[in-house]
Formats: sequence, structure tokens, C-alpha cells
Amino acid sequence: MKSKGIAYLLWLISIFGWLGFQHFYLGKTGKGIIWILTGGVFGIGSLVDLFTLGGAVDNYNTKEELKTIRTNALRG
Repeated sequence: MKSKGIAYLLWLISIFGWLGFQHFYLGKTGKGIIWILTGGVFGIGSLVDLFTLGGAVDNYNTKEELKTIRTNALRG
């Protein structure tokens, strides 16, 4: 499970999201590279991340939990 606290900490230390560390943490490598190359999509994407990052962590955790449930169901 990924932590919202760590995701927001990475957002903060990556110059308020401009370097996209939070996206790499959530496994979104392509989006992270775009953030690095464009400065967080010229800062606008970084600002949006401030408000949507918690939901992105929840989505990641839900997907991982569903994968675990499916795997266990197939074994069972």
C-alpha cells in the first residue's frame, strides 16, 4: 500500500511537484518524465496534483488490492 503522506512529501520535495517524484512513486513513469521535462506541465499540473494526489493514491491502492483478491480467488 502506498501512503498519502509519502506521496505529498515527494510532491513537496520535488519543488512543489515540478519534478514529478509523486508520479514515479505511484508507478506512473511516463507521467513523471513529462513532469520533469515540462516543469510539472508549466506548474499547472503540479498545482492540480496538490488537490488530486490523495485520490490518485487511493486509486493505486484499490487497484493493487483488487489484483490481490483476483490472484487469491484464482488460487482458491
